[in-house]
Amino acid sequence: MPTPFEIESPSRVDADELRQFYERQGHETTHSAEKLTRMIESTFCFVTARKEGKLVGIARGVSDGVRGLLVECKLDAGWQGPACVTRKEGRIEHDEHGVARQMALRVIEALQADGVERVDVLAYGTEVDFCEELGFRRAPGVVPLKLDMGEPVAAAQGMGV
Repeated sequence: MPTPFEIESPSRVDADELRQFYERQGHETTHSAEKLTRMIESTFCFVTARKEGKLVGIARGVSDGVRGLLVECKLDAGWQGPACVTRKEGRIEHDEHGVARQMALRVIEALQADGVERVDVLAYGTEVDFCEELGFRRAPGVVPLKLDMGEPVAAAQGMGV
């Protein structure tokens, strides 16, 4: 059964359209067109899903040539599986057309073609099942950490910077 979505790897993604997509998803991101443009330009592989021309899904990966990262795979809530609104039981990343899976696999294939030796991903909640179905395995001993750049950097504090 063919998907009613247009899935492609565009050579360019419009920063304003991407910002609007993030806003519709309630996704926290920068509102700076300059930063979004820089993010787009730094992305190794971008995959989009469109429904009647409207951007409804994105997946993107970054690569340094050795390691790759599936940075994100997002699909408009209106096209996700039935549990996406209630977030109770069910997998929010699963959709009846397999659009999220198709987008993620295209990114992984592009990273593989680039010669990366490993692809990492950070998954939350039901995304873990989604990623495991793509072939990802839990990395033992790994603890996800983050550094919010709105806070002072500890190393700089101790060095009198």
